[in-house]
Amino acid sequence: MKRDYYEVLGVSKDATQDEIKRAFRQLAKKHHPDANPGDKDAEARFKEINEAYEVLSDPTKRSNYDAYGNPDGPFAGASGGASGGHGGDPFGRVFGDFGGFPFGDLFGGFEELLGGRRQADTGPRRGDDLELEIDITLEEAFTGVERDIRIPRTERCTRCQGTGAEPGSDIKTCPTCRGTGQVRTTRST
Repeated sequence: MKRDYYEVLGVSKDATQDEIKRAFRQLAKKHHPDANPGDKDAEARFKEINEAYEVLSDPTKRSNYDAYGNPDGPFAGASGGASGGHGGDPFGRVFGDFGGFPFGDLFGGFEELLGGRRQADTGPRRGDDLELEIDITLEEAFTGVERDIRIPRTERCTRCQGTGAEPGSDIKTCPTCRGTGQVRTTRST
């Protein structure tokens, strides 16, 4: 079982964001792999410190962690269809909750009818819902249409690995992500 994130950073549960950031920087500097070459314990501790900071520095994740003991909320890690996926339902995987209509519920027992069993999703967990308003004609709705869309997303900065500090430095702001530990990218589909 993972240690308490507040304990990892050595701060109280009512610590301010500044106190959390200060504790993180101090511990990250002390346990950074560059400062402890070849020390696997320091590397593991550094990863644990980063994980704790990633949760406690984000108000939403921190709130979920405080309330449920998990930064992803009350249902994270549940098995089967409750994990945010669609279990073994082929229609739910393809159509999801298309236009507010849960196709997975309509065809949810399809594999059981054929003697199959539902299995937990082994793919990536479903993220936040994205909404985009697109105007289409009735004909396009009937026959189908393809459109290119741009989806912005936040990824961990590859230069500083999410620490927000220049690699191998004495906690200087990373120029790639400007200290946030994340970079925003846009993917066209």
